[in-house]
Amino acid sequence: MSKTPTAPADLRTAHQDLHSEQGALRGEHPGRARNPVIKVADIAWVEFEKPDLDRAEVFARDFGFSVAARTPGALWLRGTFAGSPCVVIRRGRTSRFIGQAFRAAERADLDRLARATGTSVRDADVPGGGKRVDLLDPSGLPVRVVHCAEELPELPGQRPLVLNFGTDHRRTNATQRPPREPSRIQRLGHLVLETRVFTRSMNWYLDTLGMIISDFHFLDGQRERGPVMAFFRCDQGSVPVDHHTLAMHLGPGTHYVHSAYQVTDLDAIAAGGEYLAERGYQRSWGIGRHIQGSQIFDYWRDPDRFMVEHFADGDLFSADVEPGWAPLSASGLAQWGPPVTREFLGTNPSPAKLRELLRALRDDSELDPARMLGLLKAMTP
Repeated sequence: MSKTPTAPADLRTAHQDLHSEQGALRGEHPGRARNPVIKVADIAWVEFEKPDLDRAEVFARDFGFSVAARTPGALWLRGTFAGSPCVVIRRGRTSRFIGQAFRAAERADLDRLARATGTSVRDADVPGGGKRVDLLDPSGLPVRVVHCAEELPELPGQRPLVLNFGTDHRRTNATQRPPREPSRIQRLGHLVLETRVFTRSMNWYLDTLGMIISDFHFLDGQRERGPVMAFFRCDQGSVPVDHHTLAMHLGPGTHYVHSAYQVTDLDAIAAGGEYLAERGYQRSWGIGRHIQGSQIFDYWRDPDRFMVEHFADGDLFSADVEPGWAPLSASGLAQWGPPVTREFLGTNPSPAKLRELLRALRDDSELDPARMLGLLKAMTP
């Protein structure tokens, strides 16, 4: 991998001071691969199966998506920004997460990836056409890398409100009345996953897809054992990108945690949240502001119990910002906002959770009793 420019001292220091008690210690994970196979440009979409596409479409429109295409077997959802669809919902007998797709920077990257992984380049069934390479990460989750032949055109979006700040008066002789309507989704921002093989999966995304780490979390008192959570961003050199496009943490399961969708501003989040609440949907946690990534957030459950997030005002980092290191804790998930809920954390006890935990301790995973107790302690509100 080519050497990236050294970040200005104030940029590196600001990142360390805000995101971690201290930077990396000698010998700790560098947060990037020396020579990745390719460098993906962004996340493209996430895929689900659901038995009721009509119900899924009603929620999608209430949450703020537009429909890019609908067939008897699939629903493609999009945001207002030009680009690819950001969610695919396929008709199936049960509700489940299928996998994720990342966007290749160039068509030739698909050929390079296929050669390196012993796979092949195939047609992608995305609206407008394209090509794809299908992979499995070490957790067994499907990962597609795609190159779309055509971009969806931009749609009209919500305008950010003009705000007055102290003596900086930008709005005079005009009232502020944001309409209570769906938050209009702009784009897919990131995906969060849980895995029982965290280190193997993390290294796979760095080595194969060329992602880099913005922040690591470790367990209090177990830092020498390495991180248990990482926030990945895409490497576009000097071009600033989202603080994280993918986040992943160690846990007893291998599954989807949530996906996050950018909207215009805080008022779009708040008004859209009121709209969702009036229609009987369940808020999982929010409104607040995160620490890692700094996004203003609001989390909801769709009718199939999948968690989805509205967010605005996230951090943007270029490739020269080094990873931050911080202990994992429930209280460290937000700068401000209501207390984090057990429902959001997924720590409500149940027979299914207990069976999952016992399987993870017995099977080929990176969990052992000490790590499990550390995770339970960290995720206790």
